[in-house]
Amino acid sequence: MPLIANTPEPPYYAVIFTSLRTEVENGYDEMAARMVELAAQQPGFLGVESARNDVGVTVSYWADVASIKAWKAHAEHLEAQRLGHQQWYQHFKTRIAKVERDYGI
Repeated sequence: MPLIANTPEPPYYAVIFTSLRTEVENGYDEMAARMVELAAQQPGFLGVESARNDVGVTVSYWADVASIKAWKAHAEHLEAQRLGHQQWYQHFKTRIAKVERDYGI
């Protein structure tokens, strides 16, 4: 997957997940990779970008709100969310935004 998502012409949606990790690893990297792989198979998925230093930021792009809701309710994603709440994140915030314009080189 490219480092910068190749999104279509707007409008589309961005799910912005910002997190602070705990020190617990316990399968985190494997689960994170699996979630990207699985998300890419979901209807409406458009791409993902992610960076982590002290704060992690992952932005996934979706065609519509229905696709975002379906991904949030996916069984494997629900398990990743549960483990994240219990082990991997000391704090996180999810924001959903409608992208109305984009541009770049």
